[in-house]
Amino acid sequence: MITLKSSHEIQLMRRAGEITAAARALAGAMVAPGVTTREIDRAVHRYIKSQGAVPSFLHYNGFPASVCVSVNDEVIHGIPGNRVLKEGDIVSIDVGAFKDGYHGDCAATYPCGRISEEAARLIEVTRQSFFEGLRYAREGYRLPDLSGAIQQYVEGQGFSVVRDYVGHGIGGKMHEAPEIPNYVEPRAGRPRFLRGMTIAVEPMVNAGGFGIKVMPDGWTVKTADGKLSAHYENTILITDGEPELLTDPEAKAE
Repeated sequence: MITLKSSHEIQLMRRAGEITAAARALAGAMVAPGVTTREIDRAVHRYIKSQGAVPSFLHYNGFPASVCVSVNDEVIHGIPGNRVLKEGDIVSIDVGAFKDGYHGDCAATYPCGRISEEAARLIEVTRQSFFEGLRYAREGYRLPDLSGAIQQYVEGQGFSVVRDYVGHGIGGKMHEAPEIPNYVEPRAGRPRFLRGMTIAVEPMVNAGGFGIKVMPDGWTVKTADGKLSAHYENTILITDGEPELLTDPEAKAE
């Protein structure tokens, strides 16, 4: 069931979103040759805890870290570890924070040093596809309007949208109704956007085909064809006017 948030709940979600967005920015600023993915995870964990919050992902369904760090052909759910980032990598950071009973969730893909022109374009198209969809995250529109805008933009740029994983409602639980596909999926229905809804929209875009494969660790998702993938996400509040990003892309860690 889709839950509409009260003004008090929205205030709590704003704070969770602020912490989450700042954690994303901290992680993104750390992406550089020679840094390990575990170092990024530890820094994010420390920051979220310093804000009186809890990392949403840590132990979620058994996930062993506070942040997902997915490199190059890894789409999502990369487990931080001893991997050393190198020049030319692209690094997707996905992070959540739980504060006073509510979650924030956001992601972005960052260049590690100098990257290829194709990689840079993939990152930019993925980010822009979110904002193409955001235009429809408001009262009067339905889910396929948002999903279709993302899909049309991505495919128009020669890339593909991952089909196996989708965005979601968010609030007291990390994943709430409705599911938010990044492509038109008839089975997702046509729920109408209503003020007070809070959703996480997260295009996952592949440079090649949309096929994916899950690694033996049970978490890491890679592109089936080994080509690059990028990810971009924010938590959104539906209002009676322009949508509000609860995870501000301009946020910085204090």
